[in-house]
Amino acid sequence: MSITSDEVNFLVYRYLQESGFSHSAFTFGIESHISQSNINGTLVPPAALISILQKGLQYVEAEISINEDGTVFDGRPIESLSLIDAVMPDVVQTRQQAFRDKLAQQQLAGDCSGGGAGAASQSGVPKNGEATVNGQENGTHASVKQSKTMEVDGEVEIPASKATVLRGHESEVFICAWNPVSDLLASGSGDSTARIWNLSENSGGGSTQLVLRHCIREGGQDVPSNKDVTSLDWNSDGTLLATGSYDGFARIWTKDGNLASTLGQHKGPIFALKWNKKGNSILSAGVDKTTIIWDAHTGEAKQQFLFHSAPALDVDWQSNTTFASCSTDMCIHVCRLGTDRPLKTFQGHTNEVNAIKWDPSGTLLASCSDDMTLKIWSMKQDSCVHDLQAHSKEIYTIKWSPTGAGSNNPSANLLLASASFDSTVRLWDVDRGVCLHTLTRHQEPVYSVAFSPDGRFLASGSFDKCVHIWSTASGALVNSYRGTGGIFEVCWNGSGDKVGASASDGSVTFALEILSV
Repeated sequence: MSITSDEVNFLVYRYLQESGFSHSAFTFGIESHISQSNINGTLVPPAALISILQKGLQYVEAEISINEDGTVFDGRPIESLSLIDAVMPDVVQTRQQAFRDKLAQQQLAGDCSGGGAGAASQSGVPKNGEATVNGQENGTHASVKQSKTMEVDGEVEIPASKATVLRGHESEVFICAWNPVSDLLASGSGDSTARIWNLSENSGGGSTQLVLRHCIREGGQDVPSNKDVTSLDWNSDGTLLATGSYDGFARIWTKDGNLASTLGQHKGPIFALKWNKKGNSILSAGVDKTTIIWDAHTGEAKQQFLFHSAPALDVDWQSNTTFASCSTDMCIHVCRLGTDRPLKTFQGHTNEVNAIKWDPSGTLLASCSDDMTLKIWSMKQDSCVHDLQAHSKEIYTIKWSPTGAGSNNPSANLLLASASFDSTVRLWDVDRGVCLHTLTRHQEPVYSVAFSPDGRFLASGSFDKCVHIWSTASGALVNSYRGTGGIFEVCWNGSGDKVGASASDGSVTFALEILSV
């Protein structure tokens, strides 16, 4: 069976119609030339798109549970896939290998005890097709090769009593960020809301939440935008929160949850936004190929930069008026407020550039790309200072270690962490351009990394549902926690004793109290 692009367009068109998005359906129909297709709409049943997606997921799940010779792994049901899981790189191979490892472990346990299948069930192997991670019945990715380290996992596992589960979101939670001066955790979700969770009041095991509903004006009244909130950032003194949405608007909120201003000049989704250190400007990047500097006090656009030829994916301030931006056009531009051309353009990546970050001093710029490379740039030269090639798949994001007054060891070498779809995290000594540690305990793509404020620890979050805490000095795993959904984002609070994480399971953001600090 195959499906044509015209058929896909028609299914999307019908889905928009059936969901009540008549204006969107009309616009999409015009742009995709629905009227010129030869599809007989009367033959297409209601909810056809959803039905096809569900059948596709069932097919992928069946493929995972079938051996190469066509036999079923062990006859027991596997963990249900989400749509995101089904399209993630190598999910099928990863899950199949996990099943093989589990069965091998069961066989090994049975052989050692001489008791066959009955002994395997007594050896700590969980039921329902799951294997052990960190000594608990909470994962599907353990392997025989990891049997020695699993004992260590039990010692570093963060118990449920140290994890505060924050429920309220009704869809994926894409991003989270701690207030820099207090234990307020902000989160952004596909349910078209951001939320502010007050964890400083969490003495009785609960937490209060403020719901920041993202609405648009329609017919003279505010209605939910029905768009994902995928970027947010606190200003430096923690009084204001900026959010970016797929509805094309950036918004500024007080820490009490009140909407202060709406910034509306982007045409389409906003992918990233950042406050400058002074707190008087906000920088945003969008699918409309532009970046904008906004006046945080008036909500007006100070300057719109039109230099990219494709969607702008990330931005980062070098100073209060100078910033860098990256794009799917493979270019990086360094721009300054009041200047009508880029100060510098860095070219060298051979695929879209996913993220950029200036080092704490604003001297070096790091970039990562789908071309599987990590590059270090300097304003003093056109070519990259380092071209770091070690990851085997796309690099999703990067973070610099803190230095100077914010670090317990200001004389330590500057470190850079990279998170990749190859399921690894790498720690780099940027001065020497070498990889110090390869952190390999994740089993699926790693979407986020974050250094603790003192630089001693690194948190990583993966779609294997695990948050790991590593020692940056030794590369050792010091804490581990398994959540209930794939991890999109991890972040540290200002005092460095808690990690926030946002998950894909539709309802959970959680905060972890770190044991090793």
